[in-house]
Amino acid sequence: MAPPVPLLALHEAKVAFGPRPLFDSLSMGLSRGDRACLVGRNGSGKSTLLRVLAGVQELDGGSRFVQPGVTVAYLPQDPHFEPGGTVADHVAAGLGADHDQDPTTRHQVDAILARLNLGGDRQLAELSGGEGRRCALARALIIEPDVLLLDEPTNHLDLPTIEWIEDELARFKGALLVISHDRTFLNNLTRNTLWLDRGRIQRLDKSFAHFEDWSQELLDREAQEQHRLDRQIHREEKWLLRGVTARRKRNEGRLARLQDLRAKRRDWLSAPGTAKLAVDTAQGGGDLVIEAKEISKSYANGTGGEKKIIESFSTRIKRGERIGILGPNGAGKSTLVKMLIGKLAPDSGSVKLGTNLKPVYFDQRRESLDPDTTLWRALAPDGGDSIMVQGVQRHVVAYLRDFLFDDGQARQPVRTLSGGEKNRLLLSRLFANPSNLIVLDEPTNDLDMETLDLLLDVLDSYKGTLLLVSHDRDFLDRLVTSIIAVEGDGEVQEYVGGYSDYLARRNGKASKSAADKPPKLQPQRQVKPAGNKSTSRKLSYKDQRELDSLPQRMEEISARMAELETSLADPKLYEGDPKRVFGLAAELETARSELSTAEERWLELEEQREALSADRAPR
Repeated sequence: MAPPVPLLALHEAKVAFGPRPLFDSLSMGLSRGDRACLVGRNGSGKSTLLRVLAGVQELDGGSRFVQPGVTVAYLPQDPHFEPGGTVADHVAAGLGADHDQDPTTRHQVDAILARLNLGGDRQLAELSGGEGRRCALARALIIEPDVLLLDEPTNHLDLPTIEWIEDELARFKGALLVISHDRTFLNNLTRNTLWLDRGRIQRLDKSFAHFEDWSQELLDREAQEQHRLDRQIHREEKWLLRGVTARRKRNEGRLARLQDLRAKRRDWLSAPGTAKLAVDTAQGGGDLVIEAKEISKSYANGTGGEKKIIESFSTRIKRGERIGILGPNGAGKSTLVKMLIGKLAPDSGSVKLGTNLKPVYFDQRRESLDPDTTLWRALAPDGGDSIMVQGVQRHVVAYLRDFLFDDGQARQPVRTLSGGEKNRLLLSRLFANPSNLIVLDEPTNDLDMETLDLLLDVLDSYKGTLLLVSHDRDFLDRLVTSIIAVEGDGEVQEYVGGYSDYLARRNGKASKSAADKPPKLQPQRQVKPAGNKSTSRKLSYKDQRELDSLPQRMEEISARMAELETSLADPKLYEGDPKRVFGLAAELETARSELSTAEERWLELEEQREALSADRAPR
C-alpha cells in the first residue's frame, strides 16, 4: 500500500546560522491523521524546524511543499501581540474578518473563548503569560486548520486548561505536530514521534511513551557502529604508517576515506552535552520547617465583597519533605506559598517557621533577571571573575559551561537568551547559594527533557525542603511526597503522594478508608528519605551514565584479554625474558578481575533498572 500523500513536507531542507548548519538535507512530511511530537535537546533546532514548516522562516536550501488548499496554523513558543486591540479582535483576525461586524465570526470567537475561559473584551497588553498563550491557541484553532503546529502549548497553563487542550486535540482530524516538555501531555496525545538529533530527523510510528526505549536502542546501535569505526580507523592508520609515502598517488582514495571516517567520528563526539546541575545544602535548622494553623486569606473583589483565597488551612512540613502545589491559574497558589514562607501575613491563623532557614526562590516570571546585564554579571554582580559554588571557587565561564552556555555567551546581555536559557541561568544562580529550603515556581517551563531529568535527580538528592509549584504532572509524580491542591473559593486540601495519587483521591478512586482520613493537620505524613531514588522510579543520572558506559568498557577489557591470551599462547614468548611472561600473566589476571567486577556492576544496575521500570509500569 502506497504511503499517504503528505499535507506538508520538507525536502533536503537546510538552515544555517553562521558557518555550521543547524540541519542540512533534512526531509520529512506530515499526513492527515498524524499526531506527532517533535523531540530533541534545547538548541537542536526544534522551534526553527517548526517555523520553517509554518512558512514563517525561509530555508537556506531545499524546498517546502504544501498541498493546494491545505490550511496551516502555527502557535509560536512566545506569541507576539500587536499593541492595542482586544482578545476577540486578535482571535477574529485569524479568520480574516471583523469581530464587531460579522455575526457568524462573533459567534465562533465567543464560543472558543468561552471554552478557554478567556474574556473577549480583555486588552492584549494586560494578558498574563498563560492568558496570552490561550489567546494565541484560540486564534490557531478557530480556523479549523488541516495542519496544526504547536510549540510548547502547555507552558504557563494550569491543569484544567491543559486537560481541555488534550481533549480538543484528541478530536483533531488533521495533521498535528507538537513540541512539549510535558511527558504526560505527549503520552496521552501522540501516536508518532519525530526525533531531531544532530541535524537528522528520525521517525517512530508509536507514541512518545515508547521514545526512551527506542532512542536508547538507536544510541546503542550507533555506539556499536562507532566501536567498529574506531577499529577500522586503527587498521587504516597502521596501513598509512607502513605505506602511504611510497604509494601516495595510487592510494589517495583510501586516504580520503580515512578522513571521512575521522569526520564521522568528530560528528559523533560533538553531540550536545548535558547540563551539570548540583545544589548546595546549608547546614543547621530543626526538624520542623513550616507549621501553618488555620490560615485564611481574602481580597476585595472590586464589587464591595471579598474573594476567598485560602480558608482555614493547616499543615506541618518537616525537613526533607518535597511538597507539590497545584491549582488553576488565579486560584491563589503564589499567595499560599508567600504565606508559608513568611513573606505575606495571613488574615487569620498563624505560620511558624523553623530555625535558621536559608531559603532560595525560583521566579517563573524571571523578574529577578535584569535583561540588560550580562550573564557574567548576573552570576557575579559585585565584580570579579569567580563565584563560590558548594564551597569551591569556580570561574564564571566554567560554571556557565556546566549549564550548557557557550563561552561567548558570558558577555552577552540576558535579553538575548531564549526562555529555556533564562531558566537555566536562574537555576545556575539558585544552585550556587547554600540553602535548606528551595521554592520553585514553574521551573520546568522551556527546559528540554534531559535537563528536566537531571534537575529531578538533583532535587531528589537534596537534603533540604522543597516547595514546588508546577503543572507538570510527570515531574510532580516523580518527585514530591505530597500535593497541596488550591482548588479555588478558599478550598485547599492536602494529599499524600504525587499527582496520580491526588487525581485518584479527588476522583474518588482511592479506597474509602484512605479517602476518609485526609486530616488538615498531618504530622504523620510519610517522608521518603532524601537520596532514595525510588521516588523517581528510574535510575539516577550518575547510575544511568555508568550503566550506559559499562558494555563498551567490558568489550575493551575482553579485547585486551584476547590479545594477552594470544601472546601467552605463542611458544616463542617463553624463549625470551621470563619477566615478560610473568608480567603478561599478571596483566591477564588483573583484566579478568576487572571484567568480573564490571559484569557484576552491570548486572546490579540492570536489575535495578528493570525493577524500577516494573514499578512504574501500569498495573
